[in-house]
Amino acid sequence: MKTVVVGGNFAGLTTALELKRKLKDQVNVLVIDKSPVFTFIPSLIWVPFKRRDIKDITLDRKKILNKKGIDFLRAEALKIDPDKHVIYTTEGEVSYDQLVIATGPKVDFDVAPGVRQYAYYVGTQDGAMKIRKRLEEFVKNPGPIVVGATQYAGCMGAGYEFLFNIDHWLRKNNIRDRVKLTWITPEPYLGHFGIEGMTGAEAMLKRFLKMLDIDFRTEAAIKEVTPTEVILESGEAIPSVFTMLMPPFIGVDLIKNSPQLEPTSTGYLQVDDTYRHPKYPNIWAAGIAVNVVPPFKPGKVPFGSPKTGFPSDETGKIVAENIARMVRGEQKLKAKKWGDIPAICVLDAGNKEVIILTSADFLFFA
Repeated sequence: MKTVVVGGNFAGLTTALELKRKLKDQVNVLVIDKSPVFTFIPSLIWVPFKRRDIKDITLDRKKILNKKGIDFLRAEALKIDPDKHVIYTTEGEVSYDQLVIATGPKVDFDVAPGVRQYAYYVGTQDGAMKIRKRLEEFVKNPGPIVVGATQYAGCMGAGYEFLFNIDHWLRKNNIRDRVKLTWITPEPYLGHFGIEGMTGAEAMLKRFLKMLDIDFRTEAAIKEVTPTEVILESGEAIPSVFTMLMPPFIGVDLIKNSPQLEPTSTGYLQVDDTYRHPKYPNIWAAGIAVNVVPPFKPGKVPFGSPKTGFPSDETGKIVAENIARMVRGEQKLKAKKWGDIPAICVLDAGNKEVIILTSADFLFFA
Protein backbone atom coordinates (compact mmCIF):
# COMPACT_ATOMS: atom_id res chain seq x y z
CA MET A 1 0.00 0.00 0.00
CA LYS A 2 1.26 3.44 -0.90
CA THR A 3 0.56 6.26 1.54
CA VAL A 4 1.47 9.81 0.59
CA VAL A 5 1.85 12.48 3.27
CA VAL A 6 1.73 16.06 2.01
CA GLY A 7 3.56 18.29 4.49
CA GLY A 8 6.71 17.59 6.48
CA ASN A 9 6.47 19.44 9.76
CA PHE A 10 4.99 18.29 13.07
CA ALA A 11 1.83 16.57 11.83
CA GLY A 12 3.33 15.24 8.61
CA LEU A 13 6.56 13.84 10.04
CA THR A 14 4.72 12.30 12.98
CA THR A 15 2.22 10.59 10.68
CA ALA A 16 4.90 9.25 8.34
CA LEU A 17 7.21 7.96 11.07
CA GLU A 18 4.35 6.38 13.03
CA LEU A 19 2.98 4.69 9.92
CA LYS A 20 6.32 3.12 9.07
CA ARG A 21 6.88 2.08 12.68
CA LYS A 22 3.48 0.39 12.89
CA LEU A 23 3.30 -1.25 9.45
CA LYS A 24 6.95 -1.61 8.41
CA ASP A 25 7.12 -3.30 4.97
CA GLN A 26 3.34 -3.41 4.65
CA VAL A 27 3.35 0.23 3.62
CA ASN A 28 5.36 2.46 1.30
CA VAL A 29 5.39 5.99 2.67
CA LEU A 30 6.23 9.10 0.66
CA VAL A 31 6.44 12.59 2.17
CA ILE A 32 6.06 15.60 -0.14
CA ASP A 33 7.23 19.05 0.91
CA LYS A 34 8.62 22.03 -0.98
CA SER A 35 11.32 22.66 1.63
CA PRO A 36 14.23 20.26 2.19
CA VAL A 37 14.48 21.12 5.88
CA PHE A 38 12.30 20.64 8.94
CA THR A 39 12.19 23.80 11.06
CA PHE A 40 11.43 23.56 14.76
CA ILE A 41 9.09 26.53 14.59
CA PRO A 42 8.74 27.14 18.36
CA SER A 43 12.47 27.96 18.52
CA LEU A 44 12.18 30.73 15.91
CA ILE A 45 11.36 33.01 18.85
CA TRP A 46 15.07 32.91 19.83
CA VAL A 47 16.51 33.71 16.40
CA PRO A 48 15.88 37.50 16.39
CA PHE A 49 17.71 37.82 19.72
CA LYS A 50 20.69 35.71 18.57
CA ARG A 51 19.98 33.02 21.12
CA ARG A 52 19.79 30.52 18.25
CA ASP A 53 20.81 30.50 14.60
CA ILE A 54 18.70 28.94 11.86
CA LYS A 55 21.12 26.04 11.57
CA ASP A 56 20.49 25.20 15.22
CA ILE A 57 16.76 24.63 14.71
CA THR A 58 16.60 22.91 11.30
CA LEU A 59 17.04 19.30 10.23
CA ASP A 60 17.41 17.60 6.85
CA ARG A 61 14.03 16.00 6.08
CA LYS A 62 15.32 13.50 3.52
CA LYS A 63 18.05 12.26 5.85
CA ILE A 64 15.59 11.71 8.70
CA LEU A 65 12.99 9.98 6.56
CA ASN A 66 15.30 7.84 4.43
CA LYS A 67 16.90 6.47 7.60
CA LYS A 68 13.48 5.06 8.51
CA GLY A 69 12.73 3.70 5.04
CA ILE A 70 10.49 6.61 4.03
CA ASP A 71 10.81 8.35 0.67
CA PHE A 72 10.95 12.13 0.34
CA LEU A 73 9.99 14.25 -2.67
CA ARG A 74 10.98 17.89 -2.67
CA ALA A 75 8.12 19.49 -4.55
CA GLU A 76 5.14 21.75 -4.09
CA ALA A 77 1.80 19.97 -4.13
CA LEU A 78 -0.54 22.00 -6.34
CA LYS A 79 -3.82 20.14 -6.64
CA ILE A 80 -5.50 16.88 -5.64
CA ASP A 81 -7.84 14.83 -7.81
CA PRO A 82 -9.50 12.58 -5.20
CA ASP A 83 -11.42 10.57 -7.81
CA LYS A 84 -8.27 9.62 -9.70
CA HIS A 85 -6.17 9.29 -6.50
CA VAL A 86 -3.58 11.67 -7.93
CA ILE A 87 -1.65 14.66 -6.56
CA TYR A 88 -0.32 17.17 -9.08
CA THR A 89 3.03 18.62 -8.01
CA THR A 90 5.76 20.81 -9.46
CA GLU A 91 7.69 17.57 -10.04
CA GLY A 92 4.86 15.72 -11.80
CA GLU A 93 1.93 13.51 -10.84
CA VAL A 94 1.99 11.30 -7.75
CA SER A 95 -0.55 8.52 -7.18
CA TYR A 96 -1.65 7.21 -3.79
CA ASP A 97 -3.74 4.57 -2.05
CA GLN A 98 -4.04 6.59 1.16
CA LEU A 99 -3.45 10.34 1.36
CA VAL A 100 -2.68 12.40 4.46
CA ILE A 101 -2.92 16.18 4.16
CA ALA A 102 -0.69 17.77 6.79
CA THR A 103 0.20 20.99 5.04
CA GLY A 104 0.12 23.42 7.94
CA PRO A 105 -1.13 26.98 7.35
CA LYS A 106 -0.76 29.92 5.07
CA VAL A 107 -0.43 33.28 6.82
CA ASP A 108 -2.96 35.97 5.90
CA PHE A 109 -0.81 39.10 5.84
CA ASP A 110 -3.61 40.98 4.07
CA VAL A 111 -5.91 40.91 7.10
CA ALA A 112 -5.51 44.71 7.34
CA PRO A 113 -3.74 47.38 5.24
CA GLY A 114 -0.05 47.73 6.02
CA VAL A 115 0.38 44.45 7.92
CA ARG A 116 2.26 42.86 5.03
CA GLN A 117 4.38 45.96 4.35
CA TYR A 118 5.14 47.37 7.80
CA ALA A 119 4.69 44.63 10.42
CA TYR A 120 7.21 41.89 11.14
CA TYR A 121 6.30 38.24 11.73
CA VAL A 122 8.43 35.82 13.76
CA GLY A 123 6.78 32.61 12.53
CA THR A 124 9.08 31.89 9.55
CA GLN A 125 12.83 31.67 9.02
CA ASP A 126 12.75 34.71 6.77
CA GLY A 127 10.61 36.67 9.21
CA ALA A 128 12.80 35.85 12.20
CA MET A 129 15.96 36.91 10.34
CA LYS A 130 14.35 40.16 9.19
CA ILE A 131 13.54 40.94 12.82
CA ARG A 132 17.13 40.19 13.83
CA LYS A 133 18.40 42.66 11.26
CA ARG A 134 15.86 45.30 12.31
CA LEU A 135 16.80 44.96 15.98
CA GLU A 136 20.45 45.53 15.14
CA GLU A 137 19.39 48.94 13.80
CA PHE A 138 16.79 49.55 16.49
CA VAL A 139 19.25 49.34 19.37
CA LYS A 140 21.06 52.38 17.94
CA ASN A 141 17.89 54.45 17.67
CA PRO A 142 15.14 53.08 19.94
CA GLY A 143 11.49 54.09 19.81
CA PRO A 144 8.00 52.79 20.64
CA ILE A 145 7.17 49.14 19.94
CA VAL A 146 3.85 47.40 19.37
CA VAL A 147 3.58 43.63 19.69
CA GLY A 148 0.38 41.68 19.30
CA ALA A 149 -2.12 39.72 17.24
CA THR A 150 -4.52 40.88 14.58
CA GLN A 151 -8.22 40.19 14.35
CA TYR A 152 -8.98 36.56 13.35
CA ALA A 153 -5.60 35.42 14.70
CA GLY A 154 -5.42 32.29 16.80
CA CYS A 155 -1.74 32.00 17.69
CA MET A 156 -1.76 34.27 20.76
CA GLY A 157 0.87 32.28 22.65
CA ALA A 158 3.68 33.10 20.22
CA GLY A 159 2.74 36.78 20.43
CA TYR A 160 2.93 36.78 24.23
CA GLU A 161 6.23 34.91 24.00
CA PHE A 162 7.73 37.50 21.67
CA LEU A 163 6.45 40.32 23.89
CA PHE A 164 8.24 39.03 26.97
CA ASN A 165 11.38 38.17 25.03
CA ILE A 166 11.70 41.62 23.52
CA ASP A 167 11.12 43.21 26.92
CA HIS A 168 13.98 41.07 28.25
CA TRP A 169 16.17 41.99 25.24
CA LEU A 170 15.51 45.71 25.74
CA ARG A 171 16.55 45.45 29.37
CA LYS A 172 19.71 43.52 28.52
CA ASN A 173 20.63 46.29 26.09
CA ASN A 174 19.87 49.01 28.69
CA ILE A 175 17.31 50.78 26.50
CA ARG A 176 14.05 49.62 28.09
CA ASP A 177 13.50 53.04 29.70
CA ARG A 178 13.57 54.62 26.22
CA VAL A 179 10.93 52.33 24.73
CA LYS A 180 7.17 52.47 25.15
CA LEU A 181 6.07 48.84 24.81
CA THR A 182 2.43 48.05 24.00
CA TRP A 183 0.60 44.73 23.63
CA ILE A 184 -2.53 44.57 21.45
CA THR A 185 -4.83 41.58 21.16
CA PRO A 186 -8.30 40.70 19.85
CA GLU A 187 -8.88 38.64 23.02
CA PRO A 188 -11.69 39.89 25.30
CA TYR A 189 -9.22 39.69 28.19
CA LEU A 190 -5.57 38.85 28.79
CA GLY A 191 -4.87 35.13 28.88
CA HIS A 192 -7.91 34.03 26.90
CA PHE A 193 -5.55 32.35 24.39
CA GLY A 194 -8.49 31.48 22.14
CA ILE A 195 -9.71 28.85 24.62
CA GLU A 196 -11.58 31.04 27.13
CA GLY A 197 -8.57 31.29 29.38
CA MET A 198 -7.42 29.29 32.37
CA THR A 199 -7.80 29.71 36.09
CA GLY A 200 -5.87 32.77 37.23
CA ALA A 201 -4.44 33.54 33.79
CA GLU A 202 -5.94 37.02 33.42
CA ALA A 203 -4.92 38.18 36.90
CA MET A 204 -1.40 36.78 36.53
CA LEU A 205 -0.83 38.38 33.13
CA LYS A 206 -2.15 41.73 34.34
CA ARG A 207 0.32 41.65 37.22
CA PHE A 208 3.09 40.52 34.91
CA LEU A 209 2.49 43.34 32.40
CA LYS A 210 2.20 45.91 35.18
CA MET A 211 5.47 44.71 36.72
CA LEU A 212 7.22 45.02 33.34
CA ASP A 213 5.57 48.37 32.52
CA ILE A 214 3.90 47.02 29.39
CA ASP A 215 0.75 48.80 28.23
CA PHE A 216 -2.01 46.73 26.63
CA ARG A 217 -5.24 46.87 24.64
CA THR A 218 -7.73 44.00 24.56
CA GLU A 219 -10.56 43.62 22.03
CA ALA A 220 -8.32 45.49 19.61
CA ALA A 221 -8.87 45.30 15.85
CA ILE A 222 -6.28 46.75 13.51
CA LYS A 223 -7.43 49.24 10.90
CA GLU A 224 -4.01 49.96 9.43
CA VAL A 225 -0.30 49.66 10.10
CA THR A 226 2.06 52.42 8.97
CA PRO A 227 5.83 52.81 9.41
CA THR A 228 5.23 54.90 12.55
CA GLU A 229 1.82 53.85 13.93
CA VAL A 230 -0.60 51.02 14.51
CA ILE A 231 -4.08 52.42 13.97
CA LEU A 232 -6.94 50.57 15.64
CA GLU A 233 -10.53 50.36 14.43
CA SER A 234 -11.45 52.40 17.51
CA GLY A 235 -9.55 55.29 15.97
CA GLU A 236 -6.65 55.18 18.41
CA ALA A 237 -3.22 55.52 16.79
CA ILE A 238 -0.45 53.85 18.81
CA PRO A 239 3.05 55.09 17.96
CA SER A 240 5.35 52.29 16.80
CA VAL A 241 8.62 52.28 14.88
CA PHE A 242 8.86 48.49 15.21
CA THR A 243 5.74 46.31 15.02
CA MET A 244 5.54 42.52 15.34
CA LEU A 245 2.10 40.98 14.73
CA MET A 246 0.66 37.48 14.60
CA PRO A 247 -1.78 37.46 11.65
CA PRO A 248 -4.44 34.78 11.17
CA PHE A 249 -3.79 31.40 9.60
CA ILE A 250 -5.74 30.25 6.55
CA GLY A 251 -5.64 27.08 4.47
CA VAL A 252 -2.92 26.54 1.89
CA ASP A 253 -3.49 26.91 -1.85
CA LEU A 254 -3.34 23.13 -2.38
CA ILE A 255 -6.60 22.69 -0.48
CA LYS A 256 -8.29 25.70 -2.08
CA ASN A 257 -7.25 24.40 -5.52
CA SER A 258 -8.93 21.04 -4.82
CA PRO A 259 -12.65 21.94 -4.74
CA GLN A 260 -13.78 18.31 -4.77
CA LEU A 261 -12.53 18.11 -1.17
CA GLU A 262 -15.12 20.77 -0.27
CA PRO A 263 -12.83 22.94 1.88
CA THR A 264 -14.19 25.59 4.21
CA SER A 265 -14.17 29.25 3.19
CA THR A 266 -10.89 29.64 5.07
CA GLY A 267 -9.29 26.73 3.24
CA TYR A 268 -9.40 24.00 5.89
CA LEU A 269 -10.66 20.43 5.60
CA GLN A 270 -13.77 19.07 7.23
CA VAL A 271 -13.02 15.67 8.78
CA ASP A 272 -14.73 13.45 11.32
CA ASP A 273 -13.31 12.58 14.75
CA THR A 274 -11.08 9.93 13.18
CA TYR A 275 -9.60 12.70 10.96
CA ARG A 276 -10.92 11.03 7.81
CA HIS A 277 -12.63 12.98 5.05
CA PRO A 278 -16.40 12.37 5.08
CA LYS A 279 -16.62 11.96 1.28
CA TYR A 280 -13.29 10.29 0.48
CA PRO A 281 -12.45 7.53 3.00
CA ASN A 282 -8.83 7.23 1.80
CA ILE A 283 -8.07 10.91 2.51
CA TRP A 284 -7.11 12.11 5.97
CA ALA A 285 -6.03 15.41 7.52
CA ALA A 286 -3.75 16.12 10.47
CA GLY A 287 -2.54 19.26 12.19
CA ILE A 288 -3.46 22.76 11.14
CA ALA A 289 -5.11 21.58 7.90
CA VAL A 290 -8.01 20.31 10.04
CA ASN A 291 -11.01 22.62 10.38
CA VAL A 292 -11.55 23.34 14.08
CA VAL A 293 -14.75 24.94 15.34
CA PRO A 294 -13.91 27.44 18.13
CA PRO A 295 -15.15 26.12 21.51
CA PHE A 296 -16.37 29.56 22.61
CA LYS A 297 -18.80 32.27 21.67
CA PRO A 298 -17.46 34.87 19.21
CA GLY A 299 -15.97 37.92 20.85
CA LYS A 300 -16.48 41.59 20.07
CA VAL A 301 -13.43 41.33 17.84
CA PRO A 302 -13.16 38.00 15.97
CA PHE A 303 -10.27 35.66 16.70
CA GLY A 304 -9.55 31.97 16.22
CA SER A 305 -8.67 28.86 18.19
CA PRO A 306 -5.01 27.99 18.69
CA LYS A 307 -3.53 25.17 16.63
CA THR A 308 -0.29 24.19 18.31
CA GLY A 309 2.37 21.51 17.90
CA PHE A 310 0.99 19.09 20.49
CA PRO A 311 -2.44 18.51 18.90
CA SER A 312 -0.70 18.39 15.50
CA ASP A 313 1.42 15.49 16.76
CA GLU A 314 -1.59 13.84 18.37
CA THR A 315 -3.75 14.02 15.24
CA GLY A 316 -0.83 12.67 13.22
CA LYS A 317 -0.61 9.68 15.57
CA ILE A 318 -4.37 9.10 15.35
CA VAL A 319 -4.28 9.13 11.55
CA ALA A 320 -1.34 6.72 11.48
CA GLU A 321 -3.11 4.39 13.91
CA ASN A 322 -6.31 4.43 11.87
CA ILE A 323 -4.56 3.68 8.58
CA ALA A 324 -2.71 0.84 10.32
CA ARG A 325 -6.00 -0.55 11.63
CA MET A 326 -7.48 -0.48 8.13
CA VAL A 327 -4.48 -2.34 6.73
CA ARG A 328 -4.89 -4.97 9.47
CA GLY A 329 -8.54 -5.35 8.53
CA GLU A 330 -9.93 -3.87 11.73
CA GLN A 331 -13.31 -2.17 11.54
CA LYS A 332 -13.15 0.13 14.57
CA LEU A 333 -11.13 3.32 14.15
CA LYS A 334 -9.71 5.54 16.86
CA ALA A 335 -11.68 8.75 17.38
CA LYS A 336 -10.78 11.81 19.40
CA LYS A 337 -12.16 15.29 18.95
CA TRP A 338 -9.64 18.08 18.52
CA GLY A 339 -11.17 19.83 21.54
CA ASP A 340 -10.50 16.77 23.70
CA ILE A 341 -6.76 16.93 23.01
CA PRO A 342 -5.15 18.85 25.88
CA ALA A 343 -2.94 21.86 25.20
CA ILE A 344 0.49 21.35 26.71
CA CYS A 345 2.66 24.40 26.08
CA VAL A 346 5.93 25.71 27.45
CA LEU A 347 6.27 29.43 26.85
CA ASP A 348 9.61 31.25 27.09
CA ALA A 349 8.95 34.61 28.70
CA GLY A 350 12.46 36.04 28.46
CA ASN A 351 13.82 35.33 31.92
CA LYS A 352 10.76 33.37 33.06
CA GLU A 353 9.07 30.17 31.96
CA VAL A 354 5.33 29.60 31.63
CA ILE A 355 3.72 26.18 31.55
CA ILE A 356 0.18 26.03 30.17
CA LEU A 357 -1.87 22.91 30.85
CA THR A 358 -5.43 23.33 29.68
CA SER A 359 -6.38 19.81 30.62
CA ALA A 360 -5.96 20.78 34.26
CA ASP A 361 -7.43 24.25 33.72
CA PHE A 362 -4.24 25.60 35.19
CA LEU A 363 -1.62 28.21 34.34
CA PHE A 364 1.71 28.02 36.14
CA PHE A 365 4.49 30.60 36.15
CA ALA A 366 7.82 28.99 37.07
